[in-house]
Amino acid sequence: MQLASNLFVAADDHSEGGFHAPSLDEFFPEAFLFAGTPFEINRIMMIRILMTILVVLVFWLGTRNLRLIPTRGQSLIEMGLDFVRVNIAEEMLGKVDGKRFLPLLTSMFFMIFAFNITGIIPGLNIAGSSVIGLPLVLAVVAYVAFIYAGVKKAPVGFFRNALFPPGVPVWLYPIVAPIEFLSTFVIRPVTLTLRLLMNMVVGHLLLVLMFAATHFFIVQGAGAIKALGAATLLFGLAFTLFEILVAVLQAYVFTVLSAVYIQLALAEEH
Repeated sequence: MQLASNLFVAADDHSEGGFHAPSLDEFFPEAFLFAGTPFEINRIMMIRILMTILVVLVFWLGTRNLRLIPTRGQSLIEMGLDFVRVNIAEEMLGKVDGKRFLPLLTSMFFMIFAFNITGIIPGLNIAGSSVIGLPLVLAVVAYVAFIYAGVKKAPVGFFRNALFPPGVPVWLYPIVAPIEFLSTFVIRPVTLTLRLLMNMVVGHLLLVLMFAATHFFIVQGAGAIKALGAATLLFGLAFTLFEILVAVLQAYVFTVLSAVYIQLALAEEH
């Protein structure tokens, strides 16, 4: 009880710095370029620009001089490309349609991973996908690809079969059609957006909480409270490894779901 009492007293002592928990304000940093204009750039926007350049540069350098006997860099890039091609594009869409949509799915996977992984990179420390604009744009891209695939496959039947599923009694259509519209054309892009966004937001807040607590306990704590710093440090390091897994997993899940939606649009009944 005495330890807990000392902890709360120390946390409330703002005159000595105190412990400040992370807040959503971290996702809205001040602009440092072009402030007050539609082109203003803050830390998160700069991270997005840097990672976009980095991904383009890595793939350009890794594929500009392809060799029959690949170098290490070429082998790594080919492994990544084959992972998306085999495990996502061809697995979900088959060889023919998988090849058609492979550039989109590959770009989506590696860009999402690049934006996600910045959350654990020192000096960047926040995911480029942790503000809704980017997840929303990616969800819109997936949504447009879904609509395009369906309309290309069946210009007349796509929307009809999506809203009025075959086999459903006609008298149920006034109930079924609004449900299908919400499920297919509204909920899908919304869930894609929120799934990616919330995982990155929560991950960042937990990491900041752990390492801020470590600094507070070790620097400002007294006596036995300092030992808590070691515990929060271990939790922070463990969660950093977990965030790497989450960065990969969320890129995979988003891309797979996008491929699944395209596959549904290409289904024979459409």
